[in-house]
Amino acid sequence: MTDATAHQIEHEARFGDYVELLKPRVMSLVVFTALVGLIVAPVGVHPFVAAVSILCIALGGGASGALNMWYDADIDRIMKRTKGRPIPSGRIAPGEALGVGLTLSGFAVVFLGLAANWVAAGLLAFTIFFYAVVYTIWLKRWTPQNIVIGGAAGAFPPMIGWAVATGGVSIESVLMFALIFMWTPPHFWALALFMKADYDEAGVPMLTSTHGRRVTRNHILVYTLLLAPVALGLCFTSIAGWAYLVAAVVLNAAFVLGAVLLWRRNEDVAAADNYKAEKKFFALSLIYLFLHFGALMIDAMLRGLGG
Repeated sequence: MTDATAHQIEHEARFGDYVELLKPRVMSLVVFTALVGLIVAPVGVHPFVAAVSILCIALGGGASGALNMWYDADIDRIMKRTKGRPIPSGRIAPGEALGVGLTLSGFAVVFLGLAANWVAAGLLAFTIFFYAVVYTIWLKRWTPQNIVIGGAAGAFPPMIGWAVATGGVSIESVLMFALIFMWTPPHFWALALFMKADYDEAGVPMLTSTHGRRVTRNHILVYTLLLAPVALGLCFTSIAGWAYLVAAVVLNAAFVLGAVLLWRRNEDVAAADNYKAEKKFFALSLIYLFLHFGALMIDAMLRGLGG
């Protein structure tokens, strides 16, 4: 075996590299919120149709991740958080990633349309386009409001799940969309606070880089205060019950308190202390979203038992 052949084998992509290309952690959130949207809908779905639909939504989310990694490979090589991804590390070629993203996009949209309906398929197609083109190619490198507008891409999955069951859109699915849409900025700005150096070096105009940490904390507080009534608004719809009401009250009180404490942080204290507070708020934001949608699922199951 020649040295060249050995080098090629050493860097040959494995199955796990392709899985990583699809951003499985992001995909898991897409699958979970889409599944909740499907389950809480007032129309039942055959288990096989539901399973195929969720698989298509997952593949669509993964396709978006692959297209994002393809386009962002240059800045991913710079940032510590992303330089180990499959393309910057040389395990997958950029053209291959593009091919995977486009192929999975087409497969996911067409099969969702055939398995469920074309409203859900259209929403999935628009979600992929929004994340890959509107957010990744246009907004991310152009404006510090990138994550505010671009956050819509991550907010569509429960609407898609709802459309799989009902074939349309309603106030309930719009409010689930709004919950994720309003949650996204404080969630990602908390990440940007303790990853500020990465974004600075890569030249990504995150709010932390363009306006500083203090302005970012102000924005986190404002968006958290705006998020609370949206989350509580779901309590007045048909899909929310006691589980969601309790979860929404407790979680939004905790989230607002966390945002206030973050806003009151002194920028002159040791950076390590600030990073600890920012990471704590970021972790809380993950729990916040998971428990809101988990509570909606619990209420749907309780309705099923009682009905």
